[in-house]
Amino acid sequence: MVQQQRSGEVDPAEVKRRIGPIGVWTGVLGGQSAEFGRTVAAEVEQLGYGALWVGETARYKEALVHSAILLGATRRLVVATGIANIWVRDATAAANGASALAEAYDGRFLLGLGVSHAPLVSSRGHDYGRPLAAMRSYLDAMDETEYAAPLPQRAPRVLAALRPGMLELAARRSAGAHPYFVTPEHTARAREILGPEPVLAPEQAVVLDTDPESAREKARRYTSWYLTLPNYVNNLRELGWPEEDLAGAGSDALVDALVPWGDPETVAERVRAHHAAGADHVCVQPLVDGPEELLPQLRTLAPLLLSR
Repeated sequence: MVQQQRSGEVDPAEVKRRIGPIGVWTGVLGGQSAEFGRTVAAEVEQLGYGALWVGETARYKEALVHSAILLGATRRLVVATGIANIWVRDATAAANGASALAEAYDGRFLLGLGVSHAPLVSSRGHDYGRPLAAMRSYLDAMDETEYAAPLPQRAPRVLAALRPGMLELAARRSAGAHPYFVTPEHTARAREILGPEPVLAPEQAVVLDTDPESAREKARRYTSWYLTLPNYVNNLRELGWPEEDLAGAGSDALVDALVPWGDPETVAERVRAHHAAGADHVCVQPLVDGPEELLPQLRTLAPLLLSR
């Protein structure tokens, strides 16, 4: 367990209260119109989810601008970046952008930061060499940034953290951790490293499909990409997965462990398993064939996920 050093005035307990136990994670909205995003955000709030986490890729909307669009369409919902890549904007831009959103939207913005992955970073002309050191330096620079505009409270930040070094840094230098592409077993390990106070908000991809063949085919569209990235593969190795399960798009056992599929109750059971393992908040990501499927699936899941 790590002794936490809080980020500025941010209280992890307040972050937990604001985001609640269940949120939504989606990479779909960045490639859609602003109007579509506003419609989704407004209904996610109306359904009762506590936070909307949005991904960032080189082809989609910039993370902080995208967050502003979604925050403007809602009144209570927390909008979080999952994640904002530290190689995309310098620390001053991240600090000042997050502060502007925190002040403008009454503390409803949560800055998720991550080091991304070597292939994606090198394509931008950066050297990925020492990601943990890079994150530490980035946080130092953020904390040294002077912000002259009104700011009742700094925006909370969490780190995309998988393995012990980044989890320890998350506990010391942020409100907590946002692990991605993980299992409840990882959640239990992350909670042990973080200690009780920091926020632990894992992402959980799900497939609403009761047919094993088609469900696993949908899940493998998701796992096949992430299993090409060493950060995720090394994390799974550390959790005990052998090489034969990690090959290609993953064995059936690995796919089932990473992506629960079936009826809504089956999906809800996996979310509950994360909470039982120590998660404060689980960001549910429905794997959809098209953006028009996102809201119907969130409506289907809401009664089971939000009834606790």
